[in-house]
Amino acid sequence: MKTIVLSLGGSVLVPSLESNNISRYAAVLREIAQHCRVFVVIGGGGEARRYIGVARSLGMDEASSDELGIRVTRINAALLAGALHDTAYPAVATSCQEAKQFGESGKIVVMGGVAPAQTTDAVSAVLAEYVHADVLVNATSVDGIYSADPKTDPSARRYDALTPEELIAIIAGDRLHAGSNAVIDIVAAKVIQRSSISLVVLDGRDPENVKNALLGETFRGSVVNPDKQNPLPL
Repeated sequence: MKTIVLSLGGSVLVPSLESNNISRYAAVLREIAQHCRVFVVIGGGGEARRYIGVARSLGMDEASSDELGIRVTRINAALLAGALHDTAYPAVATSCQEAKQFGESGKIVVMGGVAPAQTTDAVSAVLAEYVHADVLVNATSVDGIYSADPKTDPSARRYDALTPEELIAIIAGDRLHAGSNAVIDIVAAKVIQRSSISLVVLDGRDPENVKNALLGETFRGSVVNPDKQNPLPL
């Protein structure tokens, strides 16, 4: 059975507490888990950035601000784990080592952030190394990797496939700070490069798009690996 790690943006899972995708993702993940081992790393989203913004306004340093963001990621993770009921391991993992251990249960493992200055994208990439994942899926709010931010640059080009080196060249200028929300950060990209882990970046705002990608249906996204080959379906 293949193993996937899903990096699920907080703004994708919980755009707001009142309007969220938790139940929809729980249903999709249950279906995916019938075909492969699943680990999910949840980001903090807008709620984490709001807490971080207040922390900065109070004069807190970046590490302390990050700690608040990590707590929000774990709250988001706990909500998803609760919605998964018996399909998920009952505790939210707080480290990659713990997640790997939880994965021995055969259940879906859910976790959030781990340490200051490490985004959940980076956590996902390291976790993919730990569990020898076949593919890392980054479900975000854009439909792939672009040459520039498509929300601000209408001329930005979307890539169907690229190598890890090409990915690093695109994002090397991004600044890492508490609450950073680039499509994927440089640390994650370098982990992917050193481990030759296949990465798929896609629009996760519709959970069905994630399921389609993993189960061999049509999806729109970007594939990153040395051969520029789609590693899906599972």
